[in-house]
Amino acid sequence: MRVSFEIVPPLTGISIEELLKVVGSLVEFAPSAINVTCHRDEYEFVPLPDGSFERRLSKSRLSPADVCAAILSKFDVNMVPHLICGGNTAADIDSLLDSFGKLGVSEVMALRGDSVAGERRFSPTPGGYAHADELVAAVRRRGGFRIGVGGYPEKHFEAANLEDDIRNLRRKVDAGADYIITQMFFDNSVFYRFVEKCRAAGITVPIIPGLKPLSSIRQTELLPQTFSIDIPQELASEVRKASLGSDPKEAVYCVGTEWCTAQCRDLAAHGVGAVHLYTMGKTRNITEILRNL
Repeated sequence: MRVSFEIVPPLTGISIEELLKVVGSLVEFAPSAINVTCHRDEYEFVPLPDGSFERRLSKSRLSPADVCAAILSKFDVNMVPHLICGGNTAADIDSLLDSFGKLGVSEVMALRGDSVAGERRFSPTPGGYAHADELVAAVRRRGGFRIGVGGYPEKHFEAANLEDDIRNLRRKVDAGADYIITQMFFDNSVFYRFVEKCRAAGITVPIIPGLKPLSSIRQTELLPQTFSIDIPQELASEVRKASLGSDPKEAVYCVGTEWCTAQCRDLAAHGVGAVHLYTMGKTRNITEILRNL
């Protein structure tokens, strides 16, 4: 089974050595790609001497281009930076693609991106793109890049229903997407049904399952809230039981690792040839999973 990973750009101030150490523990598994996420810059309110506050744009993370450059300076690996509509004009997108191209990067994940904190709905940047299919089309017109897009086995939280969400996914594929990576899920039957519905809707590109090992009991609450996904009752029960032991943190961690390992084995048994693992900057459970497949 081929594997790819997703890493989050580190907060400004992390050393290059720390970043490369994380990546080094992943490249030993010969990944098909390492994805670098991209988050919109957020606004913060800075106090002024007169007691008022000024709203300023905060850039707290290294850019995907910086992360790709650092990794490529040491490792021969296919880097796939995320490219988002939010916070970028069309000219910004072109500039980013120029930067990626100069690094030898030839693949991107084209995503709409999230809304700014405090906004209830996504607001496109003036002069930018409002939807991911528009971004995909722009990258395809430019040429030179393989394009991945996101899919949601349990539907995007803004979609009225799964069928409507798959129609939107079809628009991204028709605009030029080469493959789909799904949002994380913890029940493989959800993924299998999603693939069936996508194929019935005329989507023929590869659909790669995205998985994240649960690592804490708090994630049983945070992940559904943040990503609008379900935690299966069996997994939630195992996590609660593990949290009552003498070493609850480690016990819950093991439950999440074992569950994700079982997901990978089941996917392989069903003929799924690739999996995408969300690392969230942590690699201990990821490496344990891969060594036990």
